[in-house]
Amino acid sequence: MHTAISRLGDCGIKSPLRLKSSSDLVGNFVPDSTRIRFNMEVHSTPELLFEKAGPREMIFFEPARTRAAIVTCGGLCPGLNNVIRSAFHELFHNYGVKEVLGVRYGYQGLNSVVGRPPMKLTPEIVKDIHMEGGTILGSSRGNQPPSVMVDGLEKYQINILLCVGGDGTQRGAHAIAEEVRKRGLPIAIVGIPKTIDNDILYVRSTFGFVTAVDRAREVLFCAHSEAHSFPNGIGLVRLMGRDSGFITAMATLASQEVNFTLLPELPFKLDGEHGFLKALKDRILNRGHALIAVAEGAGQNLLARGAEEKDASGNLLHKDIGLFLKDRIAAFFKEQGIPINLKYIDPSYLIRSVPANSEDSLLCDQYARNAVHAAMAGKTDMIIGLWHAFMHVPIALATSARQRVLPESLLWYNVISATGQSARFE
Repeated sequence: MHTAISRLGDCGIKSPLRLKSSSDLVGNFVPDSTRIRFNMEVHSTPELLFEKAGPREMIFFEPARTRAAIVTCGGLCPGLNNVIRSAFHELFHNYGVKEVLGVRYGYQGLNSVVGRPPMKLTPEIVKDIHMEGGTILGSSRGNQPPSVMVDGLEKYQINILLCVGGDGTQRGAHAIAEEVRKRGLPIAIVGIPKTIDNDILYVRSTFGFVTAVDRAREVLFCAHSEAHSFPNGIGLVRLMGRDSGFITAMATLASQEVNFTLLPELPFKLDGEHGFLKALKDRILNRGHALIAVAEGAGQNLLARGAEEKDASGNLLHKDIGLFLKDRIAAFFKEQGIPINLKYIDPSYLIRSVPANSEDSLLCDQYARNAVHAAMAGKTDMIIGLWHAFMHVPIALATSARQRVLPESLLWYNVISATGQSARFE
């Protein structure tokens, strides 16, 4: 598997960072030869090794003559402002890059026809932004033509572009890097993985994911209280997770109150002796209440589909499983002559827009600073990955597939154990 990282050229400039030499056994600089083993266990198959992230003793760009830019794309996620702030501080204070721009409203900002000019970031502008949710730069979905975006990089004389976003954003970053390479330009394109669904390959945890799980757990606790406080109470909570159910699965385990967890990776049936509605009825008759956590991409096999529609980022638009389940549950129990108290909660946008918690704030800081280290060393067409340590992953490899909850995984079996539900409703 190809894990080599592209470079703009040889590094002939000594880093301004006051760290120990990489020749020192306890040095803080990371030699290019250092690798991270993807699998901790030793197997007979060839080992998958990734270049370790971190500051390099010799760098490609001369800080005083470098202009960097940061762009945030896609949906909101806790920690976006933290990433912007930490990347700015690393560039401005530690490396001495005096011009750091913020590209406005995603990749639109690199197209002068439809976008606004970049804003110049300063210590005063970024001072308190980590206390707020959202992104001060604005965001949008979808890519502009690569040639147009590279025209924008040349127009604004940008040497480094840090692309903060999910797989769609990173595919766009890869296209930009290829166009830059085609033109022979010395511009570094480095991705910072941002997806609240935690579905990027070779990234154990994207920033914002832990905050999302934490807030989702609070919602599940509230929904459980509602369900438990009324006769035949049912709490139905729709959480994020278009194609990967990590938030719903992890929030289930964190709360330990959910009775049914429905994920995109596991199609299910509603009707029949082994269907979901029969299992829900049995739960209500036996225990008098139930709590259901459903990921937004679950149960798409149940919904009538017309022509496939996609959003601006190329993601398949899903039908609303939450409202569909709400109506079907209500109709089913009415047919059965069983009165219920059904509460439906969809906290998606409330969770996406909150500030990052302490754990994610630290993660944001590390992602941002490692991205700056890579870019200053002339690394390009890569994303910061995280497995046993931070590492450099080619964007093409990171976006080759999506990380998903496997039905045969320990995670799913833990969910089954915590909820007591059947593995599948077939």
